[in-house]
Amino acid sequence: MLVSEFDYHLPPELIAQEPLADRSASRMLCLTRDSGALRDGKFCEFPDLLRRDDLVVFNNTRVFPARLYGRRAGVRAQPVSPHNPASRGFLQGRIEVLLTRQVSEDPNEWECLVRPGRKIGVGECLMFGETGQLQAEVSWRGSFGERRIRFAPVPDFFVVLERLGHVPLPPYIARDDYPQDRQRYQTVYARERGSVAAPTAGLHFTRQIFDRMQERGVETAEITLHVGLGTFQPVRVARVEDHRLHRERYFISPAAAEAINRALATGRRIVAIGTTTVRTLEHSVRIGTGGRIVAGGTEADIFIYPGHPFRVVGALLTNFHLPQSSLLMLVCAFAGKERTLAAYAHAVEQKYRFYSYGDCMFVE
Repeated sequence: MLVSEFDYHLPPELIAQEPLADRSASRMLCLTRDSGALRDGKFCEFPDLLRRDDLVVFNNTRVFPARLYGRRAGVRAQPVSPHNPASRGFLQGRIEVLLTRQVSEDPNEWECLVRPGRKIGVGECLMFGETGQLQAEVSWRGSFGERRIRFAPVPDFFVVLERLGHVPLPPYIARDDYPQDRQRYQTVYARERGSVAAPTAGLHFTRQIFDRMQERGVETAEITLHVGLGTFQPVRVARVEDHRLHRERYFISPAAAEAINRALATGRRIVAIGTTTVRTLEHSVRIGTGGRIVAGGTEADIFIYPGHPFRVVGALLTNFHLPQSSLLMLVCAFAGKERTLAAYAHAVEQKYRFYSYGDCMFVE
């Protein structure tokens, strides 16, 4: 299967650069898998589309300010021309570090992406903050800007990171982060710190939406998958089967596992909010026995593309994803490639807003 089969044309003006003032005001394209039928709707209708015996599963991960701007030791940053829009506020000599994965319980050692990637070698010292409040040494260098760095110990690493770090908005949002992004690029139910990208299907939910779901008697459960490099890395191979995803950490509590297994045993529909939830559930049932979800924590390395036999998820709420991306392939696996791409073509024609701050699609 070729990666090029998962391509589509998206006019740049349809990439949402700002969130809506009202989270639940997003549009929602409804796709019926069996027939391929499409219906244009609004996300505020979502509770009405749920069955009373549905179990809706959310990813409660919390985004942390994982993007750091700094400099190499001994290099002084200089302002760039304000007339260069491509700089996105970069300084000459300034480096960008995106923390993607905490290596262990030690908060000082991280896997990351760096820009500019070619200039930063093993053994270099990187400094962050005007007075170098954070300092790190590069210990490993990989391909495509990947590095492993170790920070010099500070009394409370995450307190300092909250002060110096920036919201890790994806690169297709062509602006620097705003203070309001700290709240808006976060689900209202985010609890467990650890993600470098939001589980964006959850950005549409408000407390009022949850109240309406509760009034309908819909049961909910939460899992945690910390979104890292595996979710948004480009697919750089020609054949889908040759692609490998980075591992992402997840945790399923005993209570959540019990609720999901109870729904599976009684044939109730499980509605996944976002592709990260799908990945967690489908990985957990794969490593379990008897078609049951396993409680506890591990790392997901599952790559879901057409041909995957879904054993847990019965419906999916998701945002629109990049062409030729692993996330689009996951949606195509669930809804069918032809029907998914037809839905995307319809969304482009109807001028839906795309990607993280954009509209959503409900597949059932």
